[in-house]
Amino acid sequence: MHEVSLGGTIRDYLSGEAIPDTTFEDFRQALARLLVEEKGYPRERLTSKVGVSFPVGGETYCRVIDLVAYGEDGGPLLLVLFCAGKPATYERETLAAARLIHGGPAPLALVTDTREAILLDVASGEVLAEGMAAVPRWEDLQRLAAGRPRPELTSARLDRERRILYAYSEMLTSCCEGTCCPLPKAGV
Repeated sequence: MHEVSLGGTIRDYLSGEAIPDTTFEDFRQALARLLVEEKGYPRERLTSKVGVSFPVGGETYCRVIDLVAYGEDGGPLLLVLFCAGKPATYERETLAAARLIHGGPAPLALVTDTREAILLDVASGEVLAEGMAAVPRWEDLQRLAAGRPRPELTSARLDRERRILYAYSEMLTSCCEGTCCPLPKAGV
């Protein structure tokens, strides 16, 4: 299923701004609300629709990540990718995005369809937890992230991760109303 415009706007939970309403936006908003209201994430440490961009064939390609939680140092701690399908199908795409995100790699990544979730160690690709209980609380996230190495990526590894992200993203996603890729955002 691709993200398509519903022709209206809704109020963004994190910023309070009016944003285009899409087939996925309600899910993004629900994830942001879950992180803030149930998991204790400070609203100012979350950013939605963060672009992961890199050159492809002389142009800049971008994959939008649904939510990113940033630490005190401004670096990404957790990348959250919403998927319209079985989360396990999106593990590799999520890992590639978490390894390529501006200011990263992020130490942890979460992929969810809002019914199931998989928490991943970005350096190793290991599944740390499954189910919606896998969504870490803010205080647990900071401890989990601090104990995880951020992998150093050689230029050859970066190139492989870019190819993987590009292939998965082009196969599984599409853009809506020009919101494909905002400029990469630095940590909050």
